[in-house]
Amino acid sequence: MQEKLEFIYGPETGQATYERLEQLLAKYSNLAGRQPALPPNQRLSEKDVILITYGDQVQDRDNATSHLQTLHRWLNNHLKGIVNTVHILPFYPYTSDDGFSVVDYWQVDPNLGTWDDINALHADFRLMFDAVVNHISASSAWFQGFLRGEAPYTGYFLPTDPSLDLSGVTRPRALPLLTRFQTAEGEKYLWTTFSEDQLDINFGNPEVFLKIAELLLFYVSQGANLIRLDAIGYMWKEIGTSCIHLPQTHAIIQVWREMLDKCAPNTLLITETNVPHRDNVSYFGNGRNEAQMVYQFTLPPLTLHALLTGNTRYLKEWAASLEKVSDSSTFFNFLSSHDGIGVVPARNILNDTEVNFLLQTVEKHGGKVSYKNNPDGTQSPYELNITYFDALSDTQDETEPDALKIKRFLVSQAIMLCLQGVPGIYFHSLLGSHNWQAGFEQTGRNRTLNREKLDFSWLEEALEDLTSHTAQVFTSYTELIRQRIARPAFHPNAGQEIIRHPDDALFVVVRTAVNGQEQVLAVNNVSNSPQNLQGKFEGFGLNPHHTLVDVLSGQTYSADETGQLNLTVAPYQVMWLLSSQ
Repeated sequence: MQEKLEFIYGPETGQATYERLEQLLAKYSNLAGRQPALPPNQRLSEKDVILITYGDQVQDRDNATSHLQTLHRWLNNHLKGIVNTVHILPFYPYTSDDGFSVVDYWQVDPNLGTWDDINALHADFRLMFDAVVNHISASSAWFQGFLRGEAPYTGYFLPTDPSLDLSGVTRPRALPLLTRFQTAEGEKYLWTTFSEDQLDINFGNPEVFLKIAELLLFYVSQGANLIRLDAIGYMWKEIGTSCIHLPQTHAIIQVWREMLDKCAPNTLLITETNVPHRDNVSYFGNGRNEAQMVYQFTLPPLTLHALLTGNTRYLKEWAASLEKVSDSSTFFNFLSSHDGIGVVPARNILNDTEVNFLLQTVEKHGGKVSYKNNPDGTQSPYELNITYFDALSDTQDETEPDALKIKRFLVSQAIMLCLQGVPGIYFHSLLGSHNWQAGFEQTGRNRTLNREKLDFSWLEEALEDLTSHTAQVFTSYTELIRQRIARPAFHPNAGQEIIRHPDDALFVVVRTAVNGQEQVLAVNNVSNSPQNLQGKFEGFGLNPHHTLVDVLSGQTYSADETGQLNLTVAPYQVMWLLSSQ
């Protein structure tokens, strides 16, 4: 850690910062004794499924309990034993961006509940906390102190000369990079990567680094099993560079990783960087010294393209190119989240015509497209704002039965569930939610389409009515999860082979348990027509007359006398074929 801090801050300041960090670690040394440290390759398993949700996602207006208590009750009623980890999106006091403009990192938003509510939830589920540390709210005590010229906050932010050439800075939004503020020392332009209400904090100041290091340790003390580093690629600013993925950013994450390995070794870091794949996986470091998980941002747009076109060629080629990083790191696979479906990660895989097809389809299905600024002054699409269910189906098309739309949606989720890594499931995906058009009309913000908060009583009634759209999706989805967590072949680091089947309507994956004693042949038909699956699948170890059972349907299938499998896959059917020998 000392070496990395000296690289970041120079020999003298780096050494002094390291000495203060050691004092901080001593303060939180009791964290290490809370539970035995698991070997790094045993800190995740096939049992790990992460639900992504807001703290007030389910609201009970007829009960005096807090939103966090209501969420806890709903989770215990419906997902206990199915989902073991809950990612509560920022639950701190905030002023904008649905939680991502944090006023006070150290408090629970009183509108949601208390730290006692968080601790109670932690008694039943593992928890993922957000560390929204690239920026902080303009209403925060930190920034208000800066405006007044008060120490230590005068060094917490990034005044920048607006006449400098900042055209090479990577921009994630179509908003100004700098925002003008009136301070006690006069007018200043400050770095605001995401919005004028989200002030980038200055990690070039070791005081800021130490404050955030303490914050991460505090989160662990409050029950964080995983810590999501939000927008972390933008953390270090250096004029004349792109100000994204800089070496100092990686060095800081490496210090945090080493810090947690020492103080709370079972706590995992996960980086959120919505960028092309090569940059995204750089946050694994060498596989053992940075994040244990990175968001798999390329998966959502490629899976969407596959289902909309009935063709998995791009998805297959990309998935086959993925390489296992280490036994202690893996991908965080997801298709939907509180944000939209990122377009940027697919840019080097899909051509402009294919990307435009996605944009047009999403708009036709009631969604929106968000744009970002480019260095040359142009704009390009950044993300698709729509629920994943509606992205796959036109809800205005009454000629297509809802049952078929549900099958199409579920095969997309099954693809995500069968791949190497840990699945992350957004609350609205569990329900097959539609776009919240009324919410968008209220806020005018594209992302609102996928962020509807739900009434507890309405949701209970919808789930009790087994004929409802909500219940049908939830029942089928949770059964997929039940079967996944029962299979060692779906361990995050179990072997994976993408089968280059000649039929591009089929996405076929062989997963092999770490101990080699179980294999699953996962078959996904992304088209609206039956497909023939033929092959010996050498990596799957088929023998003559080998019998397989589909754990999803219970049906059995047999290889022929040559050891070849020959079967028909129905439209949008998912099969998880398990060897019974």
